[in-house]
This record gives sequence, structure tokens and C-alpha cells, in this order.
Amino acid sequence: MTPLRARASMPSGTGALAGALLGVGALLRSQGRIIWASGLGRIGAAIILFFAVVAILAPWLAPHDPWESLRDVSNRIATMRPPSWEFPLGTTTLGRDILSQMIHAARATMLIGLISGAISIVIGANIGLLAGYYGGKLDEVLMRLTDIVYGMPFLPFIIVLISLFGRSQWFVVLAIVVIIWRTSARVVRAQTLALKERQFVSAAKVRGCSDFRVIYRHILPNILPLLLLYTAFNIAWSVIAEAGASFLGFGDPDQLTWGGMLYDLWISGKSRVAWWWFAAPSIAIVLLVSALVFVSRAYEEVANPRLRQR
Repeated sequence: MTPLRARASMPSGTGALAGALLGVGALLRSQGRIIWASGLGRIGAAIILFFAVVAILAPWLAPHDPWESLRDVSNRIATMRPPSWEFPLGTTTLGRDILSQMIHAARATMLIGLISGAISIVIGANIGLLAGYYGGKLDEVLMRLTDIVYGMPFLPFIIVLISLFGRSQWFVVLAIVVIIWRTSARVVRAQTLALKERQFVSAAKVRGCSDFRVIYRHILPNILPLLLLYTAFNIAWSVIAEAGASFLGFGDPDQLTWGGMLYDLWISGKSRVAWWWFAAPSIAIVLLVSALVFVSRAYEEVANPRLRQR
């Protein structure tokens, strides 16, 4: 009886949050096993893990300073050198080592993608949960806000943002977050509308559960597979959006990213000659985005069990 009294004396919000975290942890472990059972999921997870390790260990893995103009054995600046034993991925017009730039750029690219994807899914999930659960005027206001965001194109928005506040990676993150939460909000709202009519939600209300507990302890775990699916999609979209913005010259000039490397190649006028400079960041972007799509495909099997029966 003591544990029951202790639980009863716990604030409802705290109890709901603790229960939600326990439920989320158990569900993540079960979904992780399903993802690992997927061939594409394993490949995607391995690629993402590789880039994550490179990003974390970038200062120790990079053979040179990515901003340093290197010299060859004859003490000449090593400009536009194709891949060789001395420079495995070649050099730029300023004699900078592309391999070192790739390693350091992995950190910024993955950080921007992860932060943008995570923040956007949190915003979209909460807007969808609140709109679907409460309905009425709140639903109307939140969905009209979503419609407005749907009408905001990314590139013109980031152009205005950068023009007002300057080129910074955090403004790129802000632009991405403002745009991409909209899809997950609509999907979560639709799922919440269906789930709130289920018997387990009615039973929770009868037991006296607060709205906070019903939403985050009973409804949220049931849409978590869908959230993880859209988290992978959002991160992939964020990586592409950051690469596109940086390639167009709206990225942070003091921050190395793969899109920024392509921008440096373009303004150098050597895009038709320096194939190695183009290939390295392009392949990295394609690999990372493909890996995220592979993982999202595995999450899709979690969100839609019918796919596992095929």
C-alpha cells in the first residue's frame, strides 16, 4: 500500500512525465530491435554511426588544419592537387586539404541537421497533440498557423532572414525549423484525433488522469513510431536544406559544411576541372541523406506493421 500512497502524493505532471519517459524508453528498445532486423536499417544506422564518430573525433582525425594553405615537398603551395598519397582527397585553389575540410564539415552538417530535425519534430508533435486532443478554437488556430507556414517557401524566407540578421548557422537552423515542423504537426493531429476516441483514453479520463497525463502518457507512446519516422525525414530534409542554403551563399562563412565546400568550389570557377572537390562533399551528402531514408524506412515498418507482413 505504501508505494500506492507515494504515487498518489506525487504531482500529476511529474508522474505523467516519469511514466511517459519509461514508456518511451521501452518502446525505443523494442523499435531498435525491429530496425536492426531490417537490412536497410542496419546499413543506414552504420553510415550514420560512421559520420557521427567522424564528427565527434574531427579534431583528432583531420590530418591538417582545414583552413591552412598547405605546401608540398618542394615548398610550393599545393593548389588544385588531385587525390594522391600526400592529399587523399586532393586540395582546393587555396591549397587547403579537402579531406580535413570534409572531416570538420561533418560535425557542422550533422549538428545542424540533428538540431533542426529534433526541434522541428518537438514543435510539430506538440502542436499536433494539442490541436488533435482539444479541438475547437485551439485546433482551428493551430491548423491555420500550419497552413500559413505551408505557404512560406524556404529559400525566399532564408534570404530575408539572412538579409536582416547576417549569415549564421543558427539563422539557417531557425529557417529550417520554422518551415519543416508543419508536416509532422498535421500527421500527429490526425493520429491524435483517432486515438483520443479509443477506450484506453476514455478509461484514463474516468480514473481522473489530467489532460497532461492523457496526452503524454497514453497518447504520445502510441504515436512515437510515427514521430521517429518523421524525425528521420526531418533530419534528412534539414541536411539537404542546409546544403542548398550554403551552396547559394547563405551559410555561415566561418563554419565549414559540405554545402559550403560546394559553394567555395562554385565561386572558384573550377567546378568543371576539380572533380575531386565536387565529388567528396556531394557523395557525403548523398550517403548521409540515403542513410536517414534507410532508417526511416525501417521506422516505417514500425509505424505500419502491415509492411512487416509482406
